[in-house]
Amino acid sequence: MPSFRSGTTRHRRGLAAVIGMFVSLLALVLALPGAASAAPGDGEADTKAARSDQAATDVEGLRGNPKAPAERGDAWMGAGVRMHESDNTDGTAPDRARAGLAATVHGVDVSSHQGNVAWSTLWNSGVRFAYVKATESTSYKNPYFTQQYNGSYNVGMIRGAYHFATPNTSSGATQANYFAGNGGGWSKDGKTLPGVLDIEYNPYGATCYGLSKSAMVNWIKDFTSTYKARTGRDAVIYTTTNWWTQCTGNSSAFGNSNPLWVARYASSPGTLPAGWGFYTFWQYTSSGPTVGDHNYFNGSMDRLKVLANND
Repeated sequence: MPSFRSGTTRHRRGLAAVIGMFVSLLALVLALPGAASAAPGDGEADTKAARSDQAATDVEGLRGNPKAPAERGDAWMGAGVRMHESDNTDGTAPDRARAGLAATVHGVDVSSHQGNVAWSTLWNSGVRFAYVKATESTSYKNPYFTQQYNGSYNVGMIRGAYHFATPNTSSGATQANYFAGNGGGWSKDGKTLPGVLDIEYNPYGATCYGLSKSAMVNWIKDFTSTYKARTGRDAVIYTTTNWWTQCTGNSSAFGNSNPLWVARYASSPGTLPAGWGFYTFWQYTSSGPTVGDHNYFNGSMDRLKVLANND
């Protein structure tokens, strides 16, 4: 009996020593930097927050556009404008009267960054025209073009296509032919707008694509004359006054032939490039409701239909 009690005592003492060592180790771990802040549930909360932030980023990427094009083909209408002139708008449509507009039609422009667009949602919000990126340079075609171009048409919108120009990669004529042959054509169906030449800050390098002012004007003439020969329509020119002044010397050569689409993310379109007494379209934000950049047509729906019909 005594020997049994003695063994039990030694066993209990050994167990107590093990427990004591475990408690000491636990105290040491909890004393390490950062351990005290790791309360139960914090890891789960951080994960949920990260997922929420990522979801918000994903939604913004679909609603608007990425911060900057990552590689060739990624550019969109206004990519260079936002990089160089920024956009402090919140997507709200400017007040028509304050902007000096007697009548307007609300529109949107989209590219591959918006993927498959919910056109019925845009239609229900009052959007009545759409421009879709078709091509860039002579090596890129928008993989979502069919859904975006036909989808906007099928929901009832008047729609058209645009080409993102890269004057340092090939001639204006070459790019105009590529555009016209890959979605940039025109037909007199009452719902197709003339194609757009998106000519703006180079998002991939030198602002003016390494061209002199006169060379840039000649490149634009090469594009617009070729596009008209292919389609019978004068291409709309999308640009910003600052870029146009810097890279064409504020040329007035196109004001009498090509409709102007001015980009300015503000409450009014501001000063226009030389040669144009008025603008046809105004891109007022790079991240409007639902998806894409949002725009005003300078006139009533009847006048927009005239532009589509070329009457």
